[in-house]
Amino acid sequence: MVKKKIDNRLRVLIENGIKSFQRSLVVVVGDKGRDQVVILHHMLSKAQVKARPTVLWCYKKELDFSTHRKKRMKQMRKRQAATGSIGSGNDENPFEVFLSATQIHYTFYSDTPKILGRTFGMCVLQDFEALTPNLLARTIETVEGGGLVVLLLQTMRSLKQLYTLTMDIHARYRTETHRQTEPRFNERFILSLSSCKQCLIVDDQLNILPCSSNASLMIEPIPAKTEENSLTAEQIELKQLCHSLRETQPIGHLIDCCKTLDQGKVLLKLLDSITDKAFRHTCSITASRGRGKSASLGLAVAGAIAFGYSNIYVTSPAPENLKILFEFILKGFNALDYQDHIDYDIQYSSNDHKEKIIIQLTIHRPKQHRQVIQYIQPNESSRLSQCELLIIDEAAAIPLPLVKQLLTGANYLVFLSSTINGYEGTGRSLSLKLLEQLRQQSAVLTTATKTTTSHRTLSELELNEPIRYGINDPIETWLNNLLCLDCCQDPSKSNKTTRGACPSLDSCSLYCIERDTLFSYNESSELFLRRLMYLFVSSHYKNSPNDLQMLSDAPGHDIYCLLGPIVDPHQLPEILCAIQVCYEGELSKEIVARQLSHGQRNSGDLIPWTIAQTYQDYTFGKMSGVRIVRLATHPDYQRMGYGTKAIQLLEKYFQGQIINLDEVEQAESPSSPVAAEQVEIIDDEDLPLLKEELLPRQSLPPLLQKLTERRLKHSIDYLGVSYGLSPDLLKFWKKNQFLPVYLRQTASDLTGEYSCIMIRSIHMADQAPWLFSYYQDFRRRLLSLLGFQFRTFTPGMVLNMIQQGVYPETKEEFKASLVEQNFTDYDLRRLESYTRNLVDYHLILDLIPMLARLFYLNRLPVQLTAIQMALIAGIGLQYKTIEQLETELNLPQSQLLALFNKLIKKIIDLINSTQENELGKDFVNSLDAASMKPLDKSLRQELNEVAATIRNRQSEEIDRLMHDQHLSKYAVTGSEDVWKEELKSVSDPGVISIPRTINKRKDVEIESHFDLSKKKKPKKKKNKF
Repeated sequence: MVKKKIDNRLRVLIENGIKSFQRSLVVVVGDKGRDQVVILHHMLSKAQVKARPTVLWCYKKELDFSTHRKKRMKQMRKRQAATGSIGSGNDENPFEVFLSATQIHYTFYSDTPKILGRTFGMCVLQDFEALTPNLLARTIETVEGGGLVVLLLQTMRSLKQLYTLTMDIHARYRTETHRQTEPRFNERFILSLSSCKQCLIVDDQLNILPCSSNASLMIEPIPAKTEENSLTAEQIELKQLCHSLRETQPIGHLIDCCKTLDQGKVLLKLLDSITDKAFRHTCSITASRGRGKSASLGLAVAGAIAFGYSNIYVTSPAPENLKILFEFILKGFNALDYQDHIDYDIQYSSNDHKEKIIIQLTIHRPKQHRQVIQYIQPNESSRLSQCELLIIDEAAAIPLPLVKQLLTGANYLVFLSSTINGYEGTGRSLSLKLLEQLRQQSAVLTTATKTTTSHRTLSELELNEPIRYGINDPIETWLNNLLCLDCCQDPSKSNKTTRGACPSLDSCSLYCIERDTLFSYNESSELFLRRLMYLFVSSHYKNSPNDLQMLSDAPGHDIYCLLGPIVDPHQLPEILCAIQVCYEGELSKEIVARQLSHGQRNSGDLIPWTIAQTYQDYTFGKMSGVRIVRLATHPDYQRMGYGTKAIQLLEKYFQGQIINLDEVEQAESPSSPVAAEQVEIIDDEDLPLLKEELLPRQSLPPLLQKLTERRLKHSIDYLGVSYGLSPDLLKFWKKNQFLPVYLRQTASDLTGEYSCIMIRSIHMADQAPWLFSYYQDFRRRLLSLLGFQFRTFTPGMVLNMIQQGVYPETKEEFKASLVEQNFTDYDLRRLESYTRNLVDYHLILDLIPMLARLFYLNRLPVQLTAIQMALIAGIGLQYKTIEQLETELNLPQSQLLALFNKLIKKIIDLINSTQENELGKDFVNSLDAASMKPLDKSLRQELNEVAATIRNRQSEEIDRLMHDQHLSKYAVTGSEDVWKEELKSVSDPGVISIPRTINKRKDVEIESHFDLSKKKKPKKKKNKF
């Protein structure tokens, strides 16, 4: 084997990293780069005075070698037998020796989440096409200070070939109408290597390429630190802290285990909470990667055991993430003189893991009670009934609903840690949602009273000084700048003093950002990109480094920003609002029908595929739409109308109201790649790898383009948005005349929110009846689902979902037949009795769902107040009790019941009046106008005839009775005329005499059984004495 002298700068790079406790990056270009990993690892091992560094080897699917040691031995013996070199030690393959003698952890890129919290001395990344920003951040951050990151690339004549390399993640960005991707992120990634001070780019013969950074090319060895100047001010203060607590045990022993001053201060605060036994208290530790969060928690748990805590539970996304935590628990035990098998026992996981994973520690020290430290899954909050201390490590990687369940348990102390601006992508979820809620609860308790048991107090701790590597690590700085990981602080904060007043809405303009210029790695474009990412990160809780690659490479995406008046053309303006949009639709009906008939859907085009599947309408995909992916307003300008102004200008642009005065025919499409005349054609023969220098492109279009200078190439039918449903966001989009058309019935695992799709038509309401028909069907479905998954919605959010003001709606005519179809007479009697306060409201609860459904389907035309509408929705649609609505509406039960009674009275009055009106109409209509004829006699004639008939009948009856009963002698003689004459002749009251003309007859007495008179008894004579 011919030996070759390696460039000394490579050795100096590695040694300087070890001396300064900082990491180094080596990019190896060539197919034989795998063999150079052995040499680099050997140089790293020789430069360090400790055990051989462990290696993390990440790959996509396949390795060119076997990771099984016995298989490699068999293969080596076969090769030796074939070459006849058995027993010869000179022919051993260095790579085989490296694999056998080094502790290597192999992992797929898809399995890299399991390495959270792990630390390695060297990291090897191969299969460049499978790399994503998430994977870069996740893997590089596992390397300790003085370690080495090796990136393996295939053989190429120019690194600029990577500018056009198709990445695996690009398959997710392609849609039916946008197939061509532009790998802008690769260009920016390669250009960023030239700014990394601790990076060298070499070929597969370890020749240093000139495209490396100038600082690396001119690298000089740094002097080794002596004992006098090796300590920083923070390390000196940490030593003083440890010395002052030496007599305070067990705290003093635990502080001695701390590596940085920040870690020591955080550990002291955690131990204070432990000694105070402040249950229902939460301590939150937030920091970047490698700051020692897990180590601090491990030492704090050891202190809790020393202070007598019995039941301690720890949880994390996976048991593998707790390796550092349990490692430092054991270090704390060693500092406290606890001995394995004598004072405590270790229980490992029973799963088939390659490495033993600790899941439980049982402490049984003599003369002390039994103590347990046990791992639980994040979804096992029911096991915390006896918990005294709960540790949540990497809380940002756990779904937010599960974290809330863990925090709403019984009285126990909670320590949680999380990486807020790292690779997890959910750190903002923790800080924006969970911690903000805990801050509000803690503020209420501190201002009011601390006797409440339903809320928790909060203490926020932060770690800034890194432990895994040194301060100002160049690899960390490069990675943060590349992936915009440290955009939690406003980059324009220094200009706040000269910012001036807020610009008026009328003076603001919407600009389109040229993505080729934005990701060109020029100095001004990098500053603008950091400001843009600050807006997205600060306004959205779900962020990940992969979003940056989607922003740069995804076809069919555009970025718009709202800016105030530009005063200084040489200074970057302040971004008031930023919008990321995606062009969707224009799908053929045949493609949609074929995909959905097989239960499939292509990537991208979120709204068309979702609506087509939900409503089984295959024609919706033909329409062209714009989905607002993100809308972010600067935190200092929120709730001032800038977001609404940006949406209005964007809608005018897509409506064609913002006209391009120049009408440039050669203007490029918003989602098309760079025009042909702007593409720099590279000849590989002219740029050999050993002479190539990487510089940003100079001939680029302007970064900001006015909408009046941009020609609209898309005919847009609607604007859409998909977001996690919340009351504030729903109110914002409803204010901008968006209508909900889809609500997912399963909550997000990350935030616990339901995904909602809302659409606004670009055209006038009368020209887009399709949107109103979708909304009507959505509302009809939602009314039936409010009693199930959506039962937890607040009354205000329910009313916002089922009411709209975009399309005019008229209530249908209320008919009595509708009442007869849905209610019986007994139901109406119950409602009537309730309105008269004769029965309790429980007697009519079964009727409220139907009344609520009829009302919100505009079939019950009654006027209700907002509280009454919330009442009928809460009781009738969500099946809530009056007690629940009392809390949600913040009104007493008596007032709610009074309003509920008035509500029912309005409905029953409507039903009664409708029934009366229809009965009156039926009675009138029952008279057949065609059969009516004029009368032969008048009413007076008919009455006289009937009166004469009745008189004759009465006379005959009287005569019969008088004859039968011999009453004729009592008959009054004289006719009516005789009586009138007699009455005229009588002037004074006296006796009137009419002569009798009938002969007297002898009366015959006849006994009658009606004679009930009793015979009188004879009176007894009294004896006289």
